[in-house]
Amino acid sequence: MPKLGYLLPTRERVMENHHETGSLLALAERAESLGFDSIWVGDSVTARPRHDPLTLLAAVAARTRKAGLGTAVLLPALRNPVLLAHQVATVDRISEGRLILGIGIAADMPAIRREFEAMGVPFEKRVGRMNEAMRLCKALWTGKPVDWNGLWKVTQGTVGPTPHRPGGPPIWFGGGLPAGRERTGRLYDGWFPNLPTPEEYPEQIEEVRAAARAAGRDGNAIEGAMYLTLAIDDDAARADARIDSYLAHYYGVPAPAMRARQRCFAGPSTGAAAWIKSYADAGARHLMLRFAGDHERHLEVAARIKRDLGW
Repeated sequence: MPKLGYLLPTRERVMENHHETGSLLALAERAESLGFDSIWVGDSVTARPRHDPLTLLAAVAARTRKAGLGTAVLLPALRNPVLLAHQVATVDRISEGRLILGIGIAADMPAIRREFEAMGVPFEKRVGRMNEAMRLCKALWTGKPVDWNGLWKVTQGTVGPTPHRPGGPPIWFGGGLPAGRERTGRLYDGWFPNLPTPEEYPEQIEEVRAAARAAGRDGNAIEGAMYLTLAIDDDAARADARIDSYLAHYYGVPAPAMRARQRCFAGPSTGAAAWIKSYADAGARHLMLRFAGDHERHLEVAARIKRDLGW
């Protein structure tokens, strides 16, 4: 049965100068009580400032019991992988194995290049850094002493605790382009794009699974997911204006440019239900929803859609 997730508005709250976490934790609790299957937090340091995802998810883990917890998406290239392995293992223990580590490389935008510069990381090397960082994390998650001599040097290093799940949490990659699909199939556990249409999704998830099989992995074990942005309103014109305003304010670029880079829906709940279902029918088994504001109402509407779909 398809699963439905919810993205906490960490970026939006910081943009509104509301830095406290109480309202975010209340939204997480509300989402779980309404039957959402997972709760997600985005990542950025200076490009789009927000709460640190792993720190916040630790608090969400303590306030929830059943919902999966995920990063949508974390940028491993910005972090020391030894520290990252330690933090991720700790959050996975707090949540008792509910963590999903969504990762990505970040889009090529001026603010993101400045973010990499501020963190002392070469933007052009981010793919190699991410892949090596994840390999090193996995080695450390075994709990056995690790010797590593690459971008990072580790001598007989161990971290504790180990993750709740042997081998660590599943790692989903958020790349929607061909190279990202191949990379997902070869290295990671799930595909978590925001780019394909429902019509494109079946062929592209099959590319991911074919890459997994070519690497000697079980292609059917790759989880198909999707990151979706919605403004649900019975007034379609108002919904359309809302999502355009949301995207332009969130990213600081014209809304049409962002609509071309990620899938968005604006319109009534009946249309939203059909749109969400079209991705499930196309093979996406986990759908993460980001709402263009008005979160309490959107949560209620999306929960009703989930019930009506029988999920």
